[in-house]
Amino acid sequence: MNPTLYIFSGLPGSGKSTIAQELSKITDCTYLRIDTIEQGLRELCNLKVGGEGYRLSYRIAEDNLKLGKCVIADSCNPITLTRKEWEAVAINSNADFINIEIVCSNLNEHKSRVEQRESTVAGLILPDWEAVKNREYHPWESGRILLDTAGKTVSESVQELLVALELSSHSV
Repeated sequence: MNPTLYIFSGLPGSGKSTIAQELSKITDCTYLRIDTIEQGLRELCNLKVGGEGYRLSYRIAEDNLKLGKCVIADSCNPITLTRKEWEAVAINSNADFINIEIVCSNLNEHKSRVEQRESTVAGLILPDWEAVKNREYHPWESGRILLDTAGKTVSESVQELLVALELSSHSV
C-alpha cells in the first residue's frame, strides 16, 4: 500500500491547521506546517522568505513518503503552481495524494477567527483580516475534498473530513 500525501489548502483562519493537526494525531502521519518552516528560515537564516519554505517542505515530505510514511502538508497553498508541485512530490515518491481545501464560508465568522486567533508558531506574525481578504488565492482546477468549517466545531469538521476521505476510497 502506497503512503499518502494529504495536501491541505485554505486561507488563514479557515481552520486548516487545527484540522490538519487533529488528522495527524488520529492517523499518526508526519505533520509539516509551512508557517513553522518559514518562520524557522526567517529566524535561523535571516531570510526574507519567498518560496523557500515550500521547496524545503517538498524535500522533507518526499523523504518521509519514500520511507513509506504518510504526510500531512499544511499550507495556504494558494496558487496552481504550488498545488501542482505538491502533487509532483507524491508522484515522484510513488505515493498517493489527496487535496483537501478548507474554507469558512461565513465571512463574519472567518473575520472573527482571524481577529481573535493567537499564533501557535513562536515569532510568527499572523495576517490581519485585510491581508487575508486580499490574499492571492486561485480557484481550483483539479479535484479536491472541500470542507466548509462555518458553524462547526473542530470535532464536527474532523469527523466530516474522515467521512469524505473514506468515501473517496482513501482510507486513513
